Amino acid sequence: MAAPVASTSVTARLTDDELMGLAIAEARMALAHGDVPVGAVVVVGGELVASRHNERELTGDPTAHAEVLAVRDAADALGTWRLADATLVVTLEPCAMCAGAAVNARVARVVFGARDLKAGACGSLYHLGSDPRLNHEFVTTADVRADECALLLTDFFAERR
Repeated sequence: MAAPVASTSVTARLTDDELMGLAIAEARMALAHGDVPVGAVVVVGGELVASRHNERELTGDPTAHAEVLAVRDAADALGTWRLADATLVVTLEPCAMCAGAAVNARVARVVFGARDLKAGACGSLYHLGSDPRLNHEFVTTADVRADECALLLTDFFAERR
């Protein structure tokens, strides 16, 4: 298990595009152990507090999605499960489990790259972040560097066929 990222200053305020670049770099790290290349970062007040990638194959843990791991690390780094000022940036639209983790962590904002038409829960199939029946809602920004994020996934799965 990777240790939480020490709080690192993100010079000034990075744009969503620049933050997605950090998530893409993290996603590429999953390739080293055969995991689907999805990366996530959590930023609070301009500070990078967590950065993770998928580790399902590495750990044998079906919940080891990049988003869940990054949210766990952010909570650990901040000393609280309430991530009310956090932005979660992820290369692939979160699934229901990961969107649920963002809701339960009270994340303020989710930014994602490629849409997941089969399992996406931030707009494609469901939108858990804007369901008023739940106890929390978050702002969602979609399609940030979507082509680049999608190509990373397409190339990964093409190599396995």
